[in-house]
Amino acid sequence: MAVSVLKAPPESKLNSCTRQEVIMSGVRVLVGTHKGAFVLNSDGKRKDWTVSGPFFAGWEIYHMKGSPVDPGRIYVSQTSGWFGQLIQRSDDGGKTWHQPGLPNEAIPAPGPPTALPNRFVYDASPETGKPLTTHQWYDGTQHPWEFKRVWHIEPSLTDAETVYAGVEDAALFRSTDGGENWHELSGLRGHGTGPKWQPGAGGLGLHTIILDPTDPNRIYIAISAAGAFRTNDGGVTWKPINKGLRSQYIPDTDAEVGHCVHHVAMHRSRPDVLFMQKHWDVMRTDDAGENWREVSGNLPTDFGFAIDVHAHEPETLYVVPIKSDSEHFPLDGKLRVYRSRTGGNEWEPLAKGLPEKDCYVNVLRDAMAVDTLDDCGVYFGTTGGQVYASANSGDSWAPIVRDLPAVLSVEVQTLN
Repeated sequence: MAVSVLKAPPESKLNSCTRQEVIMSGVRVLVGTHKGAFVLNSDGKRKDWTVSGPFFAGWEIYHMKGSPVDPGRIYVSQTSGWFGQLIQRSDDGGKTWHQPGLPNEAIPAPGPPTALPNRFVYDASPETGKPLTTHQWYDGTQHPWEFKRVWHIEPSLTDAETVYAGVEDAALFRSTDGGENWHELSGLRGHGTGPKWQPGAGGLGLHTIILDPTDPNRIYIAISAAGAFRTNDGGVTWKPINKGLRSQYIPDTDAEVGHCVHHVAMHRSRPDVLFMQKHWDVMRTDDAGENWREVSGNLPTDFGFAIDVHAHEPETLYVVPIKSDSEHFPLDGKLRVYRSRTGGNEWEPLAKGLPEKDCYVNVLRDAMAVDTLDDCGVYFGTTGGQVYASANSGDSWAPIVRDLPAVLSVEVQTLN
């Protein structure tokens, strides 16, 4: 493991309130890459950064996220085409790691994993799982469900031992013992539309899990390429919430399922309001997904993957427009984040500090996040291995680390 220190460009003087916040607060950025995990730390100034890693070098880290209950608890999805899927866990902010299912302090043997802590087994019980046998394949035929990897990890808002996992082929799993054992919430696949779900270009992945902070029984999820779904009873029953979505590549453009949703974001103060980056189109719902409307407005292109919401301004959104579904890079080679302060439709480019030419990177769906400091920080990572940060809500940007492997995910913990 290597630890390095990076210094960001100088900033203007801080007022007394912000100085106190700087002393008391810190930020931890969790970066999953194509070849390992990295942990970036700074104080509240977000000026100087330490970079630790790579952890699990050589493995794809699809996602890593910290518990909002216990900031020392971090969950990691570690996957390999050769060796399969593992879950890793840290209880000290990434200093040390433990593979659930192995005895404490045990060091995994080299080579393919032999322990079974991270087994994700689709429900095949006669009561709930018997009919859950196939989904639609690329050619329209039915295909058996096959577990491949964990795309997204979502720790519980109230219990550090409880964590959700969205997987490929699309299903939702939950662990209540810190990742030691996983059980499928099979009502999602079994609610009736599962046989119609079809993989997107990157696979049939459940990539978005949003927990309602006001109602522990309500969960939103999104699947590429099936759509968005909601449960109001803790995952027992589910409903598609795709009314208003239109997709030009499916026979019925207004179909109940079949939409390639790229990512969904929510501000915790308004759990009925969701924002979606679809394959094409930026969308919004104000009624928990019952109806969606387009808010792409004046974006130069409304194709993209990442979308997020300002920590303190629920009508302020961020997206990174990408040229097209066949050319995954910024328009004209100019990397820009676009911000709307009106909940969509009216967008402004944010380019200060970002490459102005010859930039042909992508920003993937889980590679943007915000912190909750008073001056909201915004972060995103690129397939070129850069992680950019803005300490002023996007007005200006600076790279806090360069030359990592391709970034797959970025998450942020605000530490007090």
